[in-house]
Amino acid sequence: MEKTLSIIKPDGVARGLIGEVIKRLESNGLKIIAMKMLKMNKEQAESFYAVHKERPFFQSLTYFMTSGPIVVMVLKGEDSIVKYRDIMGATDYREAAEGTIRRDFATDIEKNIVHGSDSPKTAEFEIGFFFNSFEVNG
Repeated sequence: MEKTLSIIKPDGVARGLIGEVIKRLESNGLKIIAMKMLKMNKEQAESFYAVHKERPFFQSLTYFMTSGPIVVMVLKGEDSIVKYRDIMGATDYREAAEGTIRRDFATDIEKNIVHGSDSPKTAEFEIGFFFNSFEVNG
């Protein structure tokens, strides 16, 4: 069974979409094995998104991700990384498939409701960034 990280971004939390996102995860066979709400500061956001440091959107992304609380979750399931990415939809919500979280709820390419790990290596880093071994139940 594979693990992946899920983040409900500040726009999703502010718009009251936590329950809707969780419903879609669970109804698609993903089990939540850790979850918490927190608010990142600028240093934490810059560290988490360091892979994008040279990209033109880095400053706006880190500013956005510190603009309000987020919900971070560890998901577990068969092929959870690919499955969750399919549920999320394309980063650009205009290109996302019908019925995906981003197609249904995103308002812009940055305010696209959710984040998910893109590989097992990334998932390991991202899970470890937000959770210690005592917080992950499974």
